[in-house]
Amino acid sequence: MTPKHILISNQLRSEIRAGLYNETRALPTEQKLTQRFNVSRQTIRLALSILANENLIVKRQGSGTYLTDYGMNASFHRMHSIAVVTTYISDYIFPRILRAAQDVFSRSNCTMALYDTRNQVVRERQILQNLLAQQVDGILVEGTKTALPSPNADLYQRFLESGTPIVFFNACPRDLPNPITVLDDNFAGGYQLGKYLLGLGHKKIAAFFKDDDMQGLERYYGLISALRDENMLDQDPPVFWYSTETIGLIVSPEAIRRIQDCTAVVCYNDMAAFTLIELLTKAGRRVPEDVSVVSFDNSQYSELSTVKITSLSHEEKNTGSIAAEKLLMLIEQPEQRELVTSERVPWTLKIKGSSRAPKLSAPTP
Repeated sequence: MTPKHILISNQLRSEIRAGLYNETRALPTEQKLTQRFNVSRQTIRLALSILANENLIVKRQGSGTYLTDYGMNASFHRMHSIAVVTTYISDYIFPRILRAAQDVFSRSNCTMALYDTRNQVVRERQILQNLLAQQVDGILVEGTKTALPSPNADLYQRFLESGTPIVFFNACPRDLPNPITVLDDNFAGGYQLGKYLLGLGHKKIAAFFKDDDMQGLERYYGLISALRDENMLDQDPPVFWYSTETIGLIVSPEAIRRIQDCTAVVCYNDMAAFTLIELLTKAGRRVPEDVSVVSFDNSQYSELSTVKITSLSHEEKNTGSIAAEKLLMLIEQPEQRELVTSERVPWTLKIKGSSRAPKLSAPTP
């Protein structure tokens, strides 16, 4: 469900563009807006901050909120309408990605409407059908359940045939010809983590990966390729798969029992690693003394864990800002479309407290 502050900012933006507040330049007070929309003052402030970032309004301490000169003439500006469709909005790493995209769009005379699919293909289809009726100027989208054939490829194709630019970030449906994408270099990330653990001396490595998004399959492929290249594939490693619907079962006591002979684990992301470390600790296994845990994203979970998690990071690069810049070029310079190419964003390993060389086994007497 789209957050309330986003819906409110969309409504107020439409009213500003319609000239509703031009006579006094003043917007209703925060108290009146909370009553009108039946939300908290904090929600109203979040909505207003979006409009302030777009230079439509300015807040004057002790006086109120007013239109800027730019906001006064908003109806005369050609503002690009951008739809941003992602699997989630407020969860995990998505706020960071969306803020970066919003910063790019707000600097370029664009309005941004957010939609979340909750990684459900039916919800994705409903959103795309609504956007087809609205005729937006461009779409920034994270594909839903991209490890599976997409039943919504026909709608994406309709956008492309109509000339509506689309840039995919994080994940893209498999069934589209030559889409413009900004994706994590997931194969290289899985390979890098595998080589790192093997270099420390780990020989028995387990993994937890998500199986309905392409990221999980690519990360698995990278890891298994690293094991192959180091001649460590004498048997299949214990790999545990979970989906969007079974995310609450990422790890379980049974899984902990099955990896008791492993000295290292690669996780799909920091959220999974965070949960795994908690369960390992409850089972009496120390991280990293007994088992090393590594993952992807270098998110807040990496820092909040009882043991800071060794994780792959994008450093200063952000898929949201990179994808937004590519989409703007497609919108503003359609004749230069051939210059807009797909990009894989590389990872950098951030070594923290959750990984170390395995303990040496005691010599047999």
